[in-house]
Amino acid sequence: MHSNLLKNNIICMNFWHFNCHLWPINLFQLIYLVIKEVFMSHFIAEPKQGVPFVSVQAMAKLINKVGIENVLLELTQRLEHDFARWEEFDKSPRYAAHSPDGVIELMPVSDGKMFSCKYVNGHPKNTFKELQTVAAFGILSDVDSGYPVMISEMCLLTALRTAATSALVAKYLAPKHSTTLTLIGNGAQSEFQALAFKAVLGITHIRLYDIDKNASQKAYNNLSGYGLNVTLCNSAEEAVQGANIITTCTADKKNATILTSDMIPQGVHLNAIGGDCPGKTELDSKLLTRANVFVEYEPQTRIEGEIQQMSETFAVTEFHKVINKQTPGRTSNNELTIFDGVGFASEDFTALVYIKDALVAAGEFELLDLITQQADPRNLFSVLNSTQPSKTPKQEQVA
Repeated sequence: MHSNLLKNNIICMNFWHFNCHLWPINLFQLIYLVIKEVFMSHFIAEPKQGVPFVSVQAMAKLINKVGIENVLLELTQRLEHDFARWEEFDKSPRYAAHSPDGVIELMPVSDGKMFSCKYVNGHPKNTFKELQTVAAFGILSDVDSGYPVMISEMCLLTALRTAATSALVAKYLAPKHSTTLTLIGNGAQSEFQALAFKAVLGITHIRLYDIDKNASQKAYNNLSGYGLNVTLCNSAEEAVQGANIITTCTADKKNATILTSDMIPQGVHLNAIGGDCPGKTELDSKLLTRANVFVEYEPQTRIEGEIQQMSETFAVTEFHKVINKQTPGRTSNNELTIFDGVGFASEDFTALVYIKDALVAAGEFELLDLITQQADPRNLFSVLNSTQPSKTPKQEQVA
């Protein structure tokens, strides 16, 4: 489709080139601008100007300007739209390089018009070194030219898209009129989860528990100005009492049982997002057998999610089918639902496109000198010459 469009536009451009002297100059300029818009619609800046870059500070400034709850709500809407066009994406499980202490992953996806890829790690022990558990950045590119459209930090952006995805899924699977969210694991993701559920579902009460009381206190302090009723709990058993929605988001890279089957009644929604690599789980397998389990992309979740504990025949539902009304979400008030969320590349794609559009609206971005811009694309060596004093090649006389 894109190659035919390109071919047709080239033919039109050649026609205009040979006949433009017959047209008023303003009409020719108008048509040129239309062609330019077709070819350049994905770009924030002209490719030869440089690659727009979103730093951590620029991302924080943009989020604060729009308002974090507005960002989460708008991002949830974008995610809903892109899940609805699930079949348009070229999908594959992410590439993962595992080590005893962590994992490094690449997460590529394309919708045929744009391509995105995120580099992300997960190293729980980093907190003891005063380093981030997750260090991430992403690239968004134009498929027709292969040129990068934008490079962005993705520590903040991943936190936003993870929380927005959780809230979107809960919109379809959580009990109606839910008011109380329990957060078990109060690390870097917890505040984003709380605010996403507040913005999207109207959650009013948050119950916090972490084995590290300092982490819970941190989350409590950060959420104090957002109009939420926040309770610190002394155990996971206490934290889940009265909750409509329970998020598990712990960091240890090990098989764990954060929630046992006897702790969880029917009728709640579990948002299990801590399992994100082989050998790392949070839920009692008995909970899975009691519940209707929903996933993003089944081949990836089989490897990394809670369902790695289960047989290959264990039934799950991909969430896009719920949005597209191919299968029901929650079917009764007494149903136990689980979202086995490991994070998928299409969510990063959505988040990067959202930020790209926000940058266009804001008109503020930094440009990276990332791609060579020599006049003759075949003369790459000229770039080296342009950074040195000119030299005249020595010519030897031939006798």
